Amino acid sequence: MKKFEESNILGMFSEVISEGIVIVNAQQQITASNKAANKMFDYREGELIGKPLDILIPQRAKHKHGKLADKFMGEGKARQMGKGLDLVGIRKGGEEFPLEISLNPFKLQEKQYVLALIMDITEKKKAEQTIDYWFQIFDESLNEIYVFDAESFIFINVNRGAQMNLGYNMQDLGKMSVMDIKPEVTKDVLERLISPLILGRKEKVIFETIHKRKDGSLYPVEVHLQLSFIGRRRVCVAIVLDITERKNYTQQLENTVEERTQQLREALQAEKKLNELKTKFLSLVSHEFKTPLSSILTSTSLLKKYTTSEQQDKRDKHITTIKSKVKYLDNILTDFLSIERLDLGKVNYSMTSFPLSKLINEVVYDANMLLKEGQRIQYPRDIDGIVVEFDEKIMGLALSNLVHNAIKYSPEHSDIELKVSQENDQLKIDILDNGFGIPPEDQPFIFDRYFRATNVLTVQGTGIGLNIVRQHMNNLNANVTFKSEMGTGSTFTLFIPINNKENEKNLTG
Repeated sequence: MKKFEESNILGMFSEVISEGIVIVNAQQQITASNKAANKMFDYREGELIGKPLDILIPQRAKHKHGKLADKFMGEGKARQMGKGLDLVGIRKGGEEFPLEISLNPFKLQEKQYVLALIMDITEKKKAEQTIDYWFQIFDESLNEIYVFDAESFIFINVNRGAQMNLGYNMQDLGKMSVMDIKPEVTKDVLERLISPLILGRKEKVIFETIHKRKDGSLYPVEVHLQLSFIGRRRVCVAIVLDITERKNYTQQLENTVEERTQQLREALQAEKKLNELKTKFLSLVSHEFKTPLSSILTSTSLLKKYTTSEQQDKRDKHITTIKSKVKYLDNILTDFLSIERLDLGKVNYSMTSFPLSKLINEVVYDANMLLKEGQRIQYPRDIDGIVVEFDEKIMGLALSNLVHNAIKYSPEHSDIELKVSQENDQLKIDILDNGFGIPPEDQPFIFDRYFRATNVLTVQGTGIGLNIVRQHMNNLNANVTFKSEMGTGSTFTLFIPINNKENEKNLTG
């Protein structure tokens, strides 16, 4: 078998990840670099080969790097480099830029190497600075801004403007509830006020009330109340305007309303931008790549050990592992691109007519390759002749996601069943499994982006597939629901609109 060199390994990664890759030998010389790394540091292809690693390190950091590199080679364990530090690289032209590095040691031909996975985090740093800026605006806003628990009404956070006006500090307010500063409002009144928000009938509630300061003085306020979440915790966000001048001076009323309204617009715009930054920041969870990349490295390293024809089955096993992990990485990238397009409203749907049996055959055929030992997929009955008018690609994505989940979260020697029926004017497709089931406390959040049930955290996944399915279904006037019991299994159901009489006849018999 031919000698396995660094370039062979590097080629496997170049097409599936966008991060830079640099391979270094025990003498701290660069032996390989991918296109992303060359572009990141402004070098031509092959120009870095044979150069010392410290050509990529600013002069002020070089004296520490050698000892740290030798220590890392001696330990031989993968790790994140410079955790908690601001790492900086230097381009060919002398320009410095912030980066993150993940180091993974390995051996080839009895020689020690390190694979460095490098990410240019210039945009991330800018995003963090922007987030700090908007949080500064929140704290320094002239309006009073309160965040409190939607059930107990205990304060969680209060900005500096509110603290100054009330005369309480955050330590005091952290032990107080909304009723402590609103003498005219009882808990029952508050529950009625936020009820339209909790039931989803309104996005915002506006009302006037009185606030009581620490010194006992009162002042009138206008409250703009909205519902939000901190993790799974439901909270209320109140932007409060002091309307003392509005109550006392008619002439100042118009000026005050315009000024406060503009400040409110700015506060809401800041909140919107913070949410956009959060979405971009969450896209950086491509660190999910680390585990499959380690598996790929291990398999590629082991391949060189099996050189005889009798060991073909072992080679095939590792090649299968590599293909599987690359496919997993590709699926993650596809999901994140889908989220970005959905958030930006850039998804174009194509409604066509197609046989339901054709689509289900394709989904089941692909899913059969993922089945665990003894698992079977029970094909739905009596679906010949059913023609669906829908976006075929999106429906295939939704069915594949639900069937793959049923396989992933079900034990060996179990059945996954597909059923097709009609309910009112909708085509109903059930995917039933005999898997783990979803804990009752997790069920309200199962379609939330990045959420994963507490009983499957050790199973590989990103928690975005169901969120993508739900968004596509909502966009197409369809729906996806589920029922689940712990230890018994789950049933996920797609509801697709029926757009012709012929299908109604086929479904009802």
